[in-house]
Amino acid sequence: MEFTKTEISVLIVCILFYVRKWIKMGNKGNQTKERIIRESYKLFAEKGFKEVTMTDICQKTSLSRGGLYRYYSSTSEIFSEILSQEYIISERIEKNESAEKILNDMLNSFKKEILEENSSLSLAIYEYANLGNQDLFIKINNHAKNRWISLINYGMETNEFKTVNPQQVADLILYYYQGLRMWSRVIPFEKTEADFYEKTIKDTLLNKP
Repeated sequence: MEFTKTEISVLIVCILFYVRKWIKMGNKGNQTKERIIRESYKLFAEKGFKEVTMTDICQKTSLSRGGLYRYYSSTSEIFSEILSQEYIISERIEKNESAEKILNDMLNSFKKEILEENSSLSLAIYEYANLGNQDLFIKINNHAKNRWISLINYGMETNEFKTVNPQQVADLILYYYQGLRMWSRVIPFEKTEADFYEKTIKDTLLNKP
């Protein structure tokens, strides 16, 4: 079966129309998911995990229940995705960004959560952990440790970091941070504590003269 040039042109136009439509729908769906995650994060930071309901999230995002359930079936699923999201450094390393700049950005993100109660998920994480989600937390911890190890190795390769044991330093960074993050919801921390954490990590890693 042969097509005329006119038929082929019409077919191409139709294909391009539907491709653009599918791309647009996909982008809209991604934007909706990002809004759900962003607004849910604020709710979990404010109220903890147990007190947040799907109704709360519907109200916060201005989505109907059907619209929300199209993407997530429960608050547990949303919270798990929030916890699983990672500070992406692999792309920055591939672009040959400065290891020191990446380190500074990560530490600034940590300090913000330590100092700003409305940015901290500590209470929500504690409540969620008590529901028996050990496997998820082991997975998240392993990913975070591997992320730090990759940055430390990269920094040593670029001679921005001292020669250290990446595994040991990654543990130091993570457990120090997790302790500060948890206690920050119980004891008000001053900026000096967060600054000291930052200084400790930089003194441990940065290859300054």
